[in-house]
Amino acid sequence: MSNQPRPIFESYEIFIDQDFSLYEPSMACVRAYIESFEPSVEAHKGYLLARNFLRAYSDNSLTFTSYRTHVERLLLWGMIIKRKPFNQLKRQDAEEYLQFCRHPPADWIGPIVRGRFVTSDHSESTWGEPTMPNEKWRPFSLKASKAVKHEHEGSENGAPPQYKASQGTINQVYSISTRFFEYLVEDGAVPGNPFRLIKKKGMSAGTPQDEGSHRALTPLQWDYVLETAELMASAEPARHERTLFILATLFAMYLRVSDIVGRSNWTPVMGDFRQDPEGNWWYHVIGKGNKAGKIAMRDEYIEHYLKRYRRFLGLSELPLWDERTPLLTTLSGRSGLSGRQVRALLQAVFDNALSRMRHEGRQAHEMNSLKAASAHWLRHTSATFDAPLRSAKDLQLDLRHSNLSTTQNVYYHSHDQQRGKSIKSVPMRDRG
Repeated sequence: MSNQPRPIFESYEIFIDQDFSLYEPSMACVRAYIESFEPSVEAHKGYLLARNFLRAYSDNSLTFTSYRTHVERLLLWGMIIKRKPFNQLKRQDAEEYLQFCRHPPADWIGPIVRGRFVTSDHSESTWGEPTMPNEKWRPFSLKASKAVKHEHEGSENGAPPQYKASQGTINQVYSISTRFFEYLVEDGAVPGNPFRLIKKKGMSAGTPQDEGSHRALTPLQWDYVLETAELMASAEPARHERTLFILATLFAMYLRVSDIVGRSNWTPVMGDFRQDPEGNWWYHVIGKGNKAGKIAMRDEYIEHYLKRYRRFLGLSELPLWDERTPLLTTLSGRSGLSGRQVRALLQAVFDNALSRMRHEGRQAHEMNSLKAASAHWLRHTSATFDAPLRSAKDLQLDLRHSNLSTTQNVYYHSHDQQRGKSIKSVPMRDRG
């Protein structure tokens, strides 16, 4: 029996194109791997159950990828660690699995790799299709935070970052595992859902909560970031006017990266900026879950960033009704950018802003959190800044939160900087 975890499921594109009438893996290397387990593990049956579940959630590539990660891990853990089929897992097994995901063994952890499967040098594949598992792939990916990367830059003796599962990750493990077993119960494949029997109050055991994980820039950091993007755009407009537009657009309307790069069924265009009969401007999007929405636009964004970018492109200052000009293009003019490209452009801004802060002698505490900033921080930063100035309901609608309580719990609180200042001069005695 194999004790080495190997990838079992393919990329999204290969997965959805396979012949599901075949009751076996489409890749020979996966078939051989599954067959290497002892019969009592029922590896082949487990594979088919997991494949059927993933197929049921294959309408969206992002959902598929997330579900594949967790279901594949669970399948591998059951076969290699517990040596049990799914229908024999109990509540204690489910608890052990959650603990396993908090602290996986070293040989289950590896770097992020581009391909789960690779082409063998000795492969007979004519078209270069992947034919063997990537030896570097592991079920758990070690992704160092940006702050850690900055700390270890240029250090030859720095200790490598350790894998640490956040409470959010464990919650996701629990949620997807629960959904998977509910699917198996409905299909009659297992007698019950072992994850449903876990008391939720014990879900956070062993995982300290991070109170500083609100992921918002300070006002000082945001001023540096925006000014840096403006300086980059002025110095190299051909490269960075687009970068400034992306930064300002994400911040101004609390957007996710997918709201400007698009989805499989929607490509953002300039005509998605629309003015209503009262003169208000709105950005119309297709958001998470393919839900249509619209976000109110602020005057400063329109005047200083939307018009600026459109002038740079040689367009009229304001979008025309139903204008089909792509919202983003490559430098060569091709329509659309990937999420990865957008994040890379923004990372250059964060890095340059951090460099400027260092050069201007800013204190370490003023810069530290900027080291970990990502594109999604722009959404959180803007909402944090705007919360004291807007009604919770208006902010909820523009953030597209399903529940008002989410908006209130996350954004309607004191900013750390304000809270820190408010206590500095409060005496401990002589209170009057």
